[in-house]
This record gives sequence, C-alpha cells and structure tokens, in this order.
Amino acid sequence: MELNKEAVLAEANSACKGTLMETLNIEVVDYGSDFLTAKMPVNSRVYQPDGVLHGGATAALAESVGSFASHIFVDTDEFFVRGIEITANHLKSVTEGFVYAKATFLHKGRTTQLLDIKITDDFDNLISVCRLSTISLPKKK
Repeated sequence: MELNKEAVLAEANSACKGTLMETLNIEVVDYGSDFLTAKMPVNSRVYQPDGVLHGGATAALAESVGSFASHIFVDTDEFFVRGIEITANHLKSVTEGFVYAKATFLHKGRTTQLLDIKITDDFDNLISVCRLSTISLPKKK
C-alpha cells in the first residue's frame, strides 16, 4: 500500500516533538515506497570537543530514520518497533551544514527488518554507512 508522502512526513515530524530527534533537530524530509530520508544540522550541538560531527549523533540520526522507516511499514495498532542492533562505519568528517540519512530496506520481514542507512553531506559525500536491525513486537492487549 502506497502511503501519502505529505502525511508520512507530517506524522514523522510530529512524532519527534519532545524527543531526542527534536533535541538534535532531526527532520524527516523525504519518503518513497522503499526509503525514508532525514536531515540533521551539523553545529556545536552535535560536535565532538574538536569541532567535528560526533559519531554518536550520526548513529542517533541513523537509528531515528531507520526505526521510523520500519514503523511506517507495520500495523502500529498491533505492533511497535524497536531497534535491536546498529553498526556505524564513519568515513569522513563534517564540520558544518547538514547531514542526510537515507534508510532503505535490505530485509522487510514480519518480525525483523534490516536497513541500510547511508549518511551524506550537503555535497553528497559519503560520511557514514550504518546498518540497523529492528524488531516488530506485538502490543499487549
């Protein structure tokens, strides 16, 4: 089922209020049938002490976009999604601008999902490559 792009973006950004995503200024900016993209500003809020993007902030961006991608593809009346493992390989430093995380599915199972998340900068340079495993668990009735 194809979801309305504007509705997905509005739901995602509304869900970020009062969370780590709001603290890091993560914004979901694009959605398609097989991907979700979010962006995060690179500034002193996400720096390491030497003024470059912190790998933990990058991992938080990756987990946020990957978990929400899994979330929009499950029946949220019946299930909730949790990240169960994340890996991140940081390839290049960033000191300003934005970073963009594009999550695509490698596996979209009923119980587990595996996502590939590429982090790029404003110039489309590859900054980090992340993998996220998520699990869909039934809600208790």
